[in-house]
Amino acid sequence: MFLVCVAILDSVEYVPVACMAKRIGVVLSGCGVYDGSEIHESVLILLALDRAGAESVCLAPDIAQRHVVSHVTNDESTGESRNVLSESARIARGRVRDLNNVTSAELDGVIFAGGFGAVKNLCDYAYKGPDCSVDPSVSKLLKDFHQVRKPIGAMCIAPVIIAKVLGASHPRLTIGTDKNTAKDIEKLGAVHVPCPVTDCVVDTKSKIVTTPAYMLASRITEAQAGIEKTCPRDCRTRLNSIQRIEPRRCGPPLPLTSAQEVYARDRLPLGNASTFSSSSVRAVSRNGAARSRRRNSHKRSSSPSKEAIR
Repeated sequence: MFLVCVAILDSVEYVPVACMAKRIGVVLSGCGVYDGSEIHESVLILLALDRAGAESVCLAPDIAQRHVVSHVTNDESTGESRNVLSESARIARGRVRDLNNVTSAELDGVIFAGGFGAVKNLCDYAYKGPDCSVDPSVSKLLKDFHQVRKPIGAMCIAPVIIAKVLGASHPRLTIGTDKNTAKDIEKLGAVHVPCPVTDCVVDTKSKIVTTPAYMLASRITEAQAGIEKTCPRDCRTRLNSIQRIEPRRCGPPLPLTSAQEVYARDRLPLGNASTFSSSSVRAVSRNGAARSRRRNSHKRSSSPSKEAIR
């Protein structure tokens, strides 16, 4: 299914493993990187699965979004509310299922797209860090797939959800090279493996594969490279047994960078992204509201009055 690369002797060797799956669940968290699913990642997942001959089944919880963020100004849109399932339907072209109505028996694997919706809507890690809670439907799905040993994939920031739910089994995960998020993942019981954006980390024991995607990507082709390795190349011709090879690091160790550096180029509305604290999110919301008031005040002061027009 997703387990398409295995690191051997510190190099990556691609082997045909466990790709008999036909129906792969793609878990979305809304539409848009700042408050939902990262759209580039979501589309690249769907494209890679379609090329592999698999059927994608888009999934999302039927819950309200934590908040709505303008993708033009990066400010919170106060007074506006949206539904995660309805927003995810934009990416899925209307074909999306409620997570509460899906079981592991219906699917052969599941993969989580990234984006801040993963840590705002599917869980609240963006506000509470390792003390976060996970949406019950998401938690149940992950536990069910893990129990029946069906593959699980995740990218970008989404692996923190796996760490929170399945940390007791110590899965090997990656979010790239962000040292603060890596520490949180290990605090939750998982093992973080630094990985370049164009690669992935495979835990064959837990049947979990993760890739950094836009945690590190500065171009869509960089994200594509890792996502293509996370998804199978041909679901119709792969072997139907997992290779019992202990995963190793994908390439040499990489220097850890700060989350602020990782997110600065995308101007993500989280303030100091390295903390993912509720105070930083509230601070950004207050600053955004203040900027909006200043802009509106400037518009009013610069607009000619009715008397001036007369």
